[in-house]
Amino acid sequence: MPLRSARFYAILDTGYAPASRLPELCQAVLAGGAGIVQLRAKNSTTAQRVEMLKRLAPFCAAAAVALVCNDDLAAALAVPGVGLHVGQDDLAPTAARAALGPARMLGLSTHSLAQAQAAVALGDTLDYFAVGPIFPTGTKPDYPAVGLDLVRAVAARSPPVPWFCIGGINRENAGQVRAAGARAIVAVSAVLLAADPEQLVRELRAEME
Repeated sequence: MPLRSARFYAILDTGYAPASRLPELCQAVLAGGAGIVQLRAKNSTTAQRVEMLKRLAPFCAAAAVALVCNDDLAAALAVPGVGLHVGQDDLAPTAARAALGPARMLGLSTHSLAQAQAAVALGDTLDYFAVGPIFPTGTKPDYPAVGLDLVRAVAARSPPVPWFCIGGINRENAGQVRAAGARAIVAVSAVLLAADPEQLVRELRAEME
């Protein structure tokens, strides 16, 4: 799926689901229409992340959807085709791109308008950037919510780089994010803890469309 047409970005976070459930959840979010999938396994080793990525990669490849690893360049490079997502305090995007080469996907988290504008300026380096956390979220408790005003400010600039809103987004508030100008979202805990993750992804994707 071309990233520009993606409306939902799925993150498989071992903080909410054990590694044993990740293949099942990966298939569910892909069936629901996720346009990109990330592995976030903060408390795992690189070797453990590599094993998880190897289990997820065939599902993403079959769906023609990019798979990225959160903040572990070595793990990403160990599995063919896997991309990388970095934060503001992680490996610099230019260094990450140099290591990844031109073909693998690279994304960056941003938490302010200045950071979002800097991400747009890295358009030749980044494939996408994320804006958030939009609402308070237990996934990133140390980050204050940036609110819908930042979504409006980024949307008003019509970034040429695909961008996704993240942080506390769920079925109840996704419409507010869309109304603020976003066209693509990430939901983590809402999906991973849902009784039917596939159906929730389908509903969130439809909301953004």
